[in-house]
Amino acid sequence: MSDVRAKKSGLSADIQKKLDAKYNVDQEKQCREWIEAVLGESLPDQEVGKNHFQSCLKDGQILCRLINALSPSPLISKINTQTMAFKQMENIEKFLNACKKFGLQDGDLFQTADLYECQNMSQVIGTLYACSTVATSKHGYSGMCIGTKIADENVREFDDETLAAGKSVLGGQMGYTGGDSQSGMSMGKTRKVCD
Repeated sequence: MSDVRAKKSGLSADIQKKLDAKYNVDQEKQCREWIEAVLGESLPDQEVGKNHFQSCLKDGQILCRLINALSPSPLISKINTQTMAFKQMENIEKFLNACKKFGLQDGDLFQTADLYECQNMSQVIGTLYACSTVATSKHGYSGMCIGTKIADENVREFDDETLAAGKSVLGGQMGYTGGDSQSGMSMGKTRKVCD
């Protein structure tokens, strides 16, 4: 955790413990390997652990280069190399905006503080997995992949005979009762509300 914030207590501390428990070192190793394969260079901090991984990505430069390498045309034209905090956070924000243009959904993205202040590194890893998925599924990236593949459309064309045969199958297993209902049935006593 960053030393900029005060130590959490109460509910905030409990939530942070849950977020820390979600962090998976094996997924971090996969992300490290994937980033190094895409960029063709080693990450600066080779130690494993969320604080070490955060220190590699905190300035946002690696993330910006990563999304530019995955994209057919660069999505980020200028990457800040200055060490001032707001410039580093600006790089992270540029990466997140480029991810939206790249095809990631809002739910796939982390927030700047999640990375910069090491608040929720498991969400950062989730975003990296989503980047890999979108790169291979939508943009034709053929290199190393982590995460899942987006399903392809599988349109099915049935002839009229097959569709008619499907209508004759009993639909009881799907919850259809053929118009039957429980109206008119009385089971047990009626409920009487008294003052």
